[in-house]
Amino acid sequence: MLTSPSPEGSVDPRQTPDADPTSAAPAPPGGSSRYMMMVVSGLVALGLGLGAAALPVPYVVESAGPTFNTLGQDGDKPVITVSGHETYPAKGNLDLTTVLMAGGPKSPASIYDLFRAWLDKSKAVYPEELIYPKGTTAEQTVQQGEIAMETSQENAVAAALRELDIPFEQRLTVAGLSDGSPSSGKLQEGDRLLAINGKAITSMSVVQAELSAGAGAPVVVGIDRNGSTTSVTVTPTKNASDRYVLGVLLSSDFTFPFDVKISLDNVGGPSAGMMFALGIVDTLTPGDLTGGRHVAGTGTITADGAVGPIGGVAQKMIGARQHGATMFLAPAANCADVVGNVPDGLQVVKVETLADAKAAVERLGSGQDTSGLPTCANN
Repeated sequence: MLTSPSPEGSVDPRQTPDADPTSAAPAPPGGSSRYMMMVVSGLVALGLGLGAAALPVPYVVESAGPTFNTLGQDGDKPVITVSGHETYPAKGNLDLTTVLMAGGPKSPASIYDLFRAWLDKSKAVYPEELIYPKGTTAEQTVQQGEIAMETSQENAVAAALRELDIPFEQRLTVAGLSDGSPSSGKLQEGDRLLAINGKAITSMSVVQAELSAGAGAPVVVGIDRNGSTTSVTVTPTKNASDRYVLGVLLSSDFTFPFDVKISLDNVGGPSAGMMFALGIVDTLTPGDLTGGRHVAGTGTITADGAVGPIGGVAQKMIGARQHGATMFLAPAANCADVVGNVPDGLQVVKVETLADAKAAVERLGSGQDTSGLPTCANN
């Protein structure tokens, strides 16, 4: 920081013996100009430095974000509202967790953001292309987040109702075919799947079970195509996960026996699915699933109740503990992100399904010993 010279500093020490010591000598010619040039140069350098620090950099910084109790409210609105079915007020917390992200198309990160993140062990820094595909716009990011959240909420309702044995209708429609699909030339976009080997397709698990049981044998798939029913024979292939597949991308459409509305502003993405499902289960069943305890978690959910991995687990655990959670439910597929990053005072339980998550919360809520619950340490 530049400071002005003191009055004493303005006195010229090169006085003659005859000079009056009480009077100041005149400043040397050009001294004031040189000083002003130094000030201006310093300000320019400072401005350039601040400008460089504000320039966007191709990185994303993740930090712990707020949590939202799925049993509570977001502002003046309940997070979960059920119409057409009896509900039971629940106590305790089933918190969904979030991350705050600086960087990417919506809010580019600066060098200053990176320096702060590198000095803060609770934050993580990633190259932008690992989070956002090249060329993604801010509008696309918002739209994708909203679509993922909407899909997550529908899957959460389906998973919760399936867990409670409440029947509903699920329709599976072909949304596209993968490269080299064994269904190429047989199934096409818009086909609705009705049956497989004579078994009615009521969920994706029916398809998966039949493909697994057949171990690669051809299957007969009944479809509705443009209002007409027909059937095709497809020989499944194995995917990278060593599972037999038809090689199609499916979209789901549900008809539920009553209305479940989830209200949560300014949060996008699919990672709240499991916690939404737990909140719905607790809302639809008597008593308190948590026993008044504080539980948090994260994970995607399928309509069949499978819990999937997400990003930012380390930051979400920090946020969960900061907001009072004592138990955290983490997808089993995220165990590598959990180990070595668990905050003090937080028990992390690995889960693979909604049933696993529900059982863990019930055990905690009933006051039983939770030390035997599965952890990532014994993964």
